[in-house]
Amino acid sequence: MRRPFALLVPALLVGAFTVPASAADGSEGGDGSDGFTIRDPRITESSGLAASRLHPGVYWTHNDQDNGPYLYAVDGGTGETVARIALSGVGTPRDVEAISIGPDNRIFVGDIGDNDGVTWPYVWIYELPEPTELKDQTVRATQYVVKYEDGPRDAESLVVHPKTGRVYIIDKQEDGGHLYEGPAKLSASGTNLFRPTAAVDLWATDAAFSPDGERLAVRGYFGGIWYDWNDGRIERKGRLSVPLGQGESATYTTDGKKLLLGSEGAESPVRAEDAPGGGGGSGSSTSGGGGAAGSDGDGSGGDTLKVGALGLLVAGAALFGLRRLLRRG
Repeated sequence: MRRPFALLVPALLVGAFTVPASAADGSEGGDGSDGFTIRDPRITESSGLAASRLHPGVYWTHNDQDNGPYLYAVDGGTGETVARIALSGVGTPRDVEAISIGPDNRIFVGDIGDNDGVTWPYVWIYELPEPTELKDQTVRATQYVVKYEDGPRDAESLVVHPKTGRVYIIDKQEDGGHLYEGPAKLSASGTNLFRPTAAVDLWATDAAFSPDGERLAVRGYFGGIWYDWNDGRIERKGRLSVPLGQGESATYTTDGKKLLLGSEGAESPVRAEDAPGGGGGSGSSTSGGGGAAGSDGDGSGGDTLKVGALGLLVAGAALFGLRRLLRRG
């Protein structure tokens, strides 16, 4: 969800730190693995991203505020929408912030945002089968009620482990949040309690598992961190370079070689970075995929954003200086 003053500095800097077109419009690859631009004028607040395994080269996204419970299937080669899915069997969404695909091509949608006071006693997760045919249609979903063990909180990151199917949420706090673990199997008949299990050193806006489930990438507005999953006992390994601005989404490509990072806004770009740690393909290894994003150095993802480190410092300092000024006022 938008925060006007928090977005002021990135908006002013966007001209100076624009991602080159070759990294954002899919011109170097037909499946979106080199990045693409979301062309659908209905998608103005893309707040989650998930790579389809059932339909290679297709990416699922959604608005965080929409006039209905809709998901969009976007062709990574063209950036065009190839299907819009309406969800039935759920109530009126409040603040949909995340999407993830679990085992057996099950889509999980996180209606988990709560940044207007952090007062909702519960949030929702929707689960549905990924359609085998890509066309505009209505799909029945299961709605789960979710509460946190330590009370209401804002969150924008939901991930489903690709092997176990267990659902996790990361709350969104400026000073860093926590990884919350859901029950082994979600229940549609009662409340699902999510418990904090590990600290996450980031103001998190989205996260993604590598296809083999061995790595967890977490992104924010001005940076990112990747962790070894380590059966849920996450271990910080390095930093990620992310595009500046209202960065809201992240997903691995299905081969684990790339990490795709998206932003809100009309005609929003999705940028590709080499996957941290050398990739995370399911049952396969990759070489040369880690790059600088897999180190704990400057977190650069190559020459697509050579000024990223400087931009991060300038924007970060300006943003938090502005926050302090407003608080004093």
